[in-house]
Amino acid sequence: MKTLRLVSLLVRDYEEAIRFYTDKLGFTVSEDVTFGEDRWVVLSLRDSGEPGLALTLAGTESDLAVVGQQAGSFPLFALGTDDCLGEYQRMKERGVIFHGEPQREPWGTGVLLEDLYGNKIYMNQEP
Repeated sequence: MKTLRLVSLLVRDYEEAIRFYTDKLGFTVSEDVTFGEDRWVVLSLRDSGEPGLALTLAGTESDLAVVGQQAGSFPLFALGTDDCLGEYQRMKERGVIFHGEPQREPWGTGVLLEDLYGNKIYMNQEP
């Protein structure tokens, strides 16, 4: 194995999830293809060029039950940045919910945030 290509993220609505991840967190839509009644939506971080999140519409009761809780009380994934404080300010101005302010830790400066459904995401700037 060499890389992790995609993380699947259950969403209630494609458009609201796309808006949140692009407008507030800085992702871009790298793929958005409709085939029949299905849709393939992949979001990437602007600076990486690598695919990151495959949005998947929650279609069953069990899918809907875990939207926003896919990793329980832990972060679903982590985002790396070169400017944690700057990103924090930018996202906060756009209404992103944070759990505290960025803190310096041995592994870098980081902060926990939530997506539109309550999934936790950790943002970190390496020391």
